[in-house]
Amino acid sequence: MLMNQSINDSAPRRKGAADRSLPAAFAQAPRVSHALFRIGDRVRHSIFGFRGIIFDVDPVFANSEEWYAQDPRQPDRNQPFYHLLADNGEQSYIAYVSQQDLLVDEGREPIDHPAVDMMFTREADGAYRLDAQHWH
Repeated sequence: MLMNQSINDSAPRRKGAADRSLPAAFAQAPRVSHALFRIGDRVRHSIFGFRGIIFDVDPVFANSEEWYAQDPRQPDRNQPFYHLLADNGEQSYIAYVSQQDLLVDEGREPIDHPAVDMMFTREADGAYRLDAQHWH
């Protein structure tokens, strides 16, 4: 055994094998997902082109079955989903978007949504920072 190796690391596990010491619920839990974006990031939808600011992140799909059923592409549920203050150039709205459908928005134009000023402060470089004065 190596110096930095713990006793639990000595035996290799079979891929997908559940740890018998964990409750059954953990074995059934979705795989770990990693968010590529964070609150305040400006993003653009890769297909529909609307832009938005992330104001919340779900580590995996956490919306209704009705919402999921209406999406003809059926994105993988085991990935982060983002809540956006969205702007498509004609109207503003709240969007719920899978990570696979988002790109970094390289534009400098502000996102036109009425809730932006209630939640964020805009920095000189165009970045959005969550404004702690508006949250308890």
